[in-house]
Amino acid sequence: MNYNQKKIDAFEQRIDLYFQDASQAQKLINDAMLYSLKAGGKRIRPLLLIEMCLAFGGTYEDAIDFAVGIEMIHTYSLIHDDLPCMDDDDLRRGKPTNHVVYGYDMAVLAGDGLLNKAYEVMLNRVIKSDYSHRAIQAMHEILKASGSNGMILGQVADIKYQSDDMDVETLDFINHHKTGKLIIAAMKSGAILGGAHEDAVNAVEEIAGKMGLLFQVVDDLLDLIGSAEKLGKRTQMDIKNDKRTYPMLLGLDNTQKRIKQLEGEIIKGIRSLDIQSDFLIETVKFLVNRDY
Repeated sequence: MNYNQKKIDAFEQRIDLYFQDASQAQKLINDAMLYSLKAGGKRIRPLLLIEMCLAFGGTYEDAIDFAVGIEMIHTYSLIHDDLPCMDDDDLRRGKPTNHVVYGYDMAVLAGDGLLNKAYEVMLNRVIKSDYSHRAIQAMHEILKASGSNGMILGQVADIKYQSDDMDVETLDFINHHKTGKLIIAAMKSGAILGGAHEDAVNAVEEIAGKMGLLFQVVDDLLDLIGSAEKLGKRTQMDIKNDKRTYPMLLGLDNTQKRIKQLEGEIIKGIRSLDIQSDFLIETVKFLVNRDY
């Protein structure tokens, strides 16, 4: 995502501000939290949140704490997903996973720490905000999306619904919750923070839902045909784990057709919004063409 490297760099510098002045005991958990939080990544969710806020008339400061919060939540979910009791992965973003470096116990605590730190960061902004009703609503959207009716529900379904007779509708349900909900929350909360009207927020939610699905369909495809070196994680793990994916259910050709269909629908929706949309369209094209 080179066209956004300056924005990513600014975001990385902002993260450091939330981990200053740690005691010796705090440093133990901070090191484990920061190991995964600062391991790189595309920063799709925080950038979408910030840009949606700006697009609807908000400021960077209105958005940044919520952007950091949502990335902390996303990172905690990755730490826990990689655990032996979940996906049992030992490589993430080209580095050993958190539990490989710090141990199972510290990885669980690092994930818990990031989730709670996210609440602290966002609530601190709510308290200080000149538009506290917007800030509260934005935080509510993020917490709903990451909880037991959102991302966690998707993880539960991913664990329990895997079977030989899984259909595409069930896979869509899993991915809408596990991946899509947090992307929806990023874009929707950004629009809310920027002062978007209800109709615009609803339109953003529909677009974001399709973007979340697009992200996951491409991710499934890359696990099958992508480069482990570029992805920074082992490929063909879905086959190894006998996990149902879009290429497995639809075939390669139909998976690629679905990607193009989603791309067209999303760009059409973006262009119908009355905002500066270059960033969103560039992000869609990046998601379609990415190789990592």
